[in-house]
Amino acid sequence: MIGGPLLWFAHDLAVLHERRIVGRGGIGAETDPTAIIENKRRRIELVMAIDDWIVRSIPQHRLGATLHTETVGSVIDRLAEASIRAHHALMTLDANDEMLHGAWHHLAELSDAYDDLVRDVLAGRRRLPAW
Repeated sequence: MIGGPLLWFAHDLAVLHERRIVGRGGIGAETDPTAIIENKRRRIELVMAIDDWIVRSIPQHRLGATLHTETVGSVIDRLAEASIRAHHALMTLDANDEMLHGAWHHLAELSDAYDDLVRDVLAGRRRLPAW
């Protein structure tokens, strides 16, 4: 599988966030309560699938490792949402708009934090919550 399961999970999360925030074809965010609940349920399932994959694939160093406050699945979910918000801002806001720059800055910070988390988990300096 090209990119591996995390890439596919992240893609699916981004599609769900796009439907929630922008809507299909850019026609507006979802407003149907049933669709909103289903979207949230599916995102929760994907976050759990990511966390399950991490538990099965990445050894956890429990002794001496500092506990991180979020699971990898929840971080990837936030990254997917931030990427949709940044892309939507790029497509809809003026190039000088502070909200546009803020959205991309937020995405960059989340991306850096994700990289740091992965590096720390693999080095045994961080451990992930098991929920």
